Amino acid sequence: MAKVLVLYYSSYGHIETMAKAVADGAASAGASVEIKRVPETAPQEVVEAAGFKTDHPYPVCTVDELPNYDAIVIGAPTRYGNMCSQMQSFWDQTGPLWAKGALVGKVGGAFTSTATQHGGNETTLFSIIKVLLHQGLMVVGLPYAHAGMMTMDEIVGGSPYGATTIAKGDGSRMPSQIELDGASFQGKHIAQIAAKVAG
Repeated sequence: MAKVLVLYYSSYGHIETMAKAVADGAASAGASVEIKRVPETAPQEVVEAAGFKTDHPYPVCTVDELPNYDAIVIGAPTRYGNMCSQMQSFWDQTGPLWAKGALVGKVGGAFTSTATQHGGNETTLFSIIKVLLHQGLMVVGLPYAHAGMMTMDEIVGGSPYGATTIAKGDGSRMPSQIELDGASFQGKHIAQIAAKVAG
């Protein structure tokens, strides 16, 4: 049984919702799944002024826990086409793991949220994927076998590089069913590959 970590940061709940869908997909493939978040690094006054979500149902992860998993799926919102600073700060602390090759050979993936269709979905995914590759993980995206992301009937996220959602400029749009299905599909796909790799 593969052990999968869904590691996320969510300012307003969009990525948290996607993380649950990724985890459900991984669990459906028989994986042992944990959802954890990275610590908040924004000052409390910023968190309050911006109305960030603070009632998180999942525990904070520590860097030392990462080697315990066969697969790590990272979810983070965009910040100017890059992963948010909270997630970047967490991975900036993984130098000792990199030096030991502690994550080499594991399976990884990424998912994200942007305000608009062209607001940096893919560049944000790549900012996460680059970190995974530097750490030696094998990256698994969202195959076009998830046909939902190709629909032209509605605005929808999704990319071969990972599941995505579109939050709207004011954050009022939560992930659609197609986007949640994509996140679940990616989670299941990653868990299946991780099980084969873990042997």
